[in-house]
Amino acid sequence: MIEWITIASLILFGIGLIVIEIIFVPGTTIVGILGFALGGYGIYLGYDYFGSTTGHIILVTSVLLAFTAIFYSFKSGVWKRFSNDSVISSKVNDGLTLGLKEGDVGESSSSLKPIGKALFGDKEYEVSSRGNFITEKQSVKIIKIDKNKIYVESNN
Repeated sequence: MIEWITIASLILFGIGLIVIEIIFVPGTTIVGILGFALGGYGIYLGYDYFGSTTGHIILVTSVLLAFTAIFYSFKSGVWKRFSNDSVISSKVNDGLTLGLKEGDVGESSSSLKPIGKALFGDKEYEVSSRGNFITEKQSVKIIKIDKNKIYVESNN
């Protein structure tokens, strides 16, 4: 009787680890490998303890049980309460250039090599020159705004 308990425990624990691997831990990790090894060892013990006929029955039953458990795990929706279904629809730095327009004049607060910082009004923005070096504390003018990217040139 202890042989059956050992075999059933190994196989069920192995199937449980495989289901956890598929649902919670995507990719091939130690959890799935360990589950497969435990299930395989349980099936091996079935062959070893009871012979090939009973071993075949244990193998077929284990495979059917594993597929049923995996199918039920996906189909039942039980795991949906554990999943993150939220969608992020916002964008990074959305509205960053709001209030700026081409032709605005400001002052570079760092050197632009070609990217740096510039002050327009009382707010500091990351700006880019067209490849030209612009020193710190130099007057700059916005020549283009492309989404959240601000292009400037020297205003001297």
